[in-house]
Amino acid sequence: MDYPKKDQRWVFHRETKGQQPSPGVERRVLAYCSEVMCVENRFTKGSIGSMHSHPHTQITYVASGAFEFTIDGEVHTVTAGDTLLKQDGVEHGCVCLEDGILVDIFAPMREDFV
Repeated sequence: MDYPKKDQRWVFHRETKGQQPSPGVERRVLAYCSEVMCVENRFTKGSIGSMHSHPHTQITYVASGAFEFTIDGEVHTVTAGDTLLKQDGVEHGCVCLEDGILVDIFAPMREDFV
């Protein structure tokens, strides 16, 4: 399966397939419904999550690695266990400093990802 189905109750990682939105980044859509979506992003050192904004609130949990994040012009280095809030319309992006995984929660779901 490439993407789980909307409202799919059980999503097994081994049955999902990642997409490459930019060099060194693998995005894997996990469980989602209309109101919320969970996405795993694997970054290799030096890869970039380009500056952007969208009409969704996004919470990012740093599962591993180290990243330099910019949110609304403010820059911080974040590592495993840190959490970031990016409300709708706020410009944000990152640079991966050490191979890592980010877990994103979007509300509402990102229809453009599926």
